[in-house]
Amino acid sequence: MKALVVDDDLALADVLAFTLRRAGYEVVMAHDGAAALESFENEKPDILILDINLPKLSGLQVCQRIRAFADTPIIFLSVLGSEDDVVQGLKLGGDDYIVKPFSPRQLVARMEAVLRRSTDHVPQTGVIRSGDIELDPARNLLARSDTEPVRLTRLECRLMEVLLLNRGQVLPFDTLVDAVWGRSGGDRTALKQLVYRLRRKIEIDAGHPVLLISIPAVGYSLAS
Repeated sequence: MKALVVDDDLALADVLAFTLRRAGYEVVMAHDGAAALESFENEKPDILILDINLPKLSGLQVCQRIRAFADTPIIFLSVLGSEDDVVQGLKLGGDDYIVKPFSPRQLVARMEAVLRRSTDHVPQTGVIRSGDIELDPARNLLARSDTEPVRLTRLECRLMEVLLLNRGQVLPFDTLVDAVWGRSGGDRTALKQLVYRLRRKIEIDAGHPVLLISIPAVGYSLAS
């Protein structure tokens, strides 16, 4: 299992690399945002440990660019620990967010949880169709009759899959959390941010959704 560690604090990066190697990971390091993107393309890591405050490109910018074409798990590291900072990281595609200072052992445990969530789910074989929506879970592609196909991240595809298979039904928050992340991770805050990201891809106006509907105090439903 290969991990890409991106941090401009060279001492911390060395500590993280040492810890991860002891945990059995192959480690590649980068120390700025531009080098992170180059290493990601060349090394094709299984997971990315990404500082936010980086030279050249911020960690948030790196995440946005990677999420345009890949759903490799990303864990943010940052000294910025407010709720708004965490929410922004999750909105942009992070799978987890750890505030500095932290225990290296905690990081390894969180990495293992994220990697379990990324591999536990076995996608549907074949295309799922409902009305004008067509989802190909194997390729993370969503198509509608009136729009160009869009590529979803792994988590967005899981959420769309369970909504599509239960179209027209109201699915409780906790049911969706379990379906997307499993019982080992995820919560309602993460679900809210995932819905926000998915709506930006499937709704004409994400601020006024007509397809992925919120049911206050209950959950979400995909309109039939």
